[in-house]
Amino acid sequence: MSDKTTVESGPARLDSGLLTLLGVMVLGGMMSYLDATIVNVGISTLGGEFKASLATIEWVTTGYLLAVALAIPLAGWALVRFGAKRMWLLGLTVFLVGSTLSAFAWNAESLIAFRIVQGLGGGMIDPIMMTVVAGAAGPERIGRVMGLISVPITLGPVVGPIVGGLLLDSLSWQWLFLVNIPFALAAIVLAVKVLPADPPPSGDPVPLDVLGVALLSPGFAALVYALSRAGADGFGSTGVLVGLAVGLALFAGYAVHALRTDKTPLLDLRLFANKGFSASVTTMFLLGGGLFSLLFLLPLYYQQVHGHSVLQSGLLLAPLGLGTLIGMPLAGNLADRFGARVLVPAGALLIGAGALIFTQSGPDTSQVVLTVAQFAAGFGMGLVGAPTMGSVYRTVPGEAVAGATGAVFILNQIGASLGIAVVALILQGGGAHATPTDETFGNAFWWAVSAAVVVFVAGLLLPGKPQPAPAAAPDAAAEPVPDPA
Repeated sequence: MSDKTTVESGPARLDSGLLTLLGVMVLGGMMSYLDATIVNVGISTLGGEFKASLATIEWVTTGYLLAVALAIPLAGWALVRFGAKRMWLLGLTVFLVGSTLSAFAWNAESLIAFRIVQGLGGGMIDPIMMTVVAGAAGPERIGRVMGLISVPITLGPVVGPIVGGLLLDSLSWQWLFLVNIPFALAAIVLAVKVLPADPPPSGDPVPLDVLGVALLSPGFAALVYALSRAGADGFGSTGVLVGLAVGLALFAGYAVHALRTDKTPLLDLRLFANKGFSASVTTMFLLGGGLFSLLFLLPLYYQQVHGHSVLQSGLLLAPLGLGTLIGMPLAGNLADRFGARVLVPAGALLIGAGALIFTQSGPDTSQVVLTVAQFAAGFGMGLVGAPTMGSVYRTVPGEAVAGATGAVFILNQIGASLGIAVVALILQGGGAHATPTDETFGNAFWWAVSAAVVVFVAGLLLPGKPQPAPAAAPDAAAEPVPDPA
């Protein structure tokens, strides 16, 4: 029986080769997502170790995010130009070098510089992982595969504070970075053995969109910087306003360039003409804002409202991660049968309901109630994340997958930065006071409720039930047919 018969009679099987590829990619991708939040719980520890002010030591996180922002737009072009295996190994190696150097930093400035190196590697890893996996899965298996590969995307940032708290509770600060080394080495060795060799180049190499790089990467970085500062300084501060103005101006310049150029743009904005693709990336933008705002809010809420320690507050995030861990693979499997249009609105309702409970909570609220609310929100994120990522790849042609991945990661990162900035500002009462209160915590959780409402609406615009691949002539090549939804 041919593969075509399998596609027509039911969902195509996830064979051992594809599952092995997924495992290797997840091992590499999990590190960068862990590193996005694992250091956050150690900021005060690092400040004390290097005798640096909070304004200085925060660049350990900000510098990493800016480096990721610079690397993401370039990753898609580099993958097409040099090959997936070469760029994956390069990204892992740069991340490994950055992690090792960070563990041996001698002052705050050197640590910030080494974190930037680490961020450049992390920014390459994530888009390449998604592009390779999407290409290997094909349209008929993309939902289930996204359910598996999306676990590190959503679970990594949740587990990061827990791992960071456990490490700092019993080991020195260096282990925040040393913990990456064995996993990075294993990921490199396995990638060399498992990933297929890059095919020889065919035709003329795709030239680098130099003007696009000069506009898009700095514009993305300027927006991330401005939003990362807005939570502390407010949206009206000079630095934030300048960053937003520069970022938006560069984005506008890139849009004009990308729509007029005769060459291949760094990121093809014409993809957004597809309603399903636009709804998918909007949902990922809001999911980033909702997830990272909750990851920012919940530890502070448990510490300041319920009086828990840093380690305890990190461990109390476990229900959120557990809900996501269960929801992602389940939703991925269901997405290939029912489509994102059913699952995403259902997930949005769960996220909104979970966040709504926190808007009404206080010091006397039962931990059982809060645990159930977190689990519901995490399960809802699983129902949203995997089907939405599958929809991204169902709505674009194969040659546009790398660019589509870049668009998703750019908007997801901007959404995360915006979410954190907004809730941080709400916690301060719009700048009226520096210390959050029970009331401002309740107000801040309304941001996650609002994001869930918009995700619900956007989910109704996502593609419906995937259509099976049409039967082909007996002598036709058994190639998967993209879903035009």
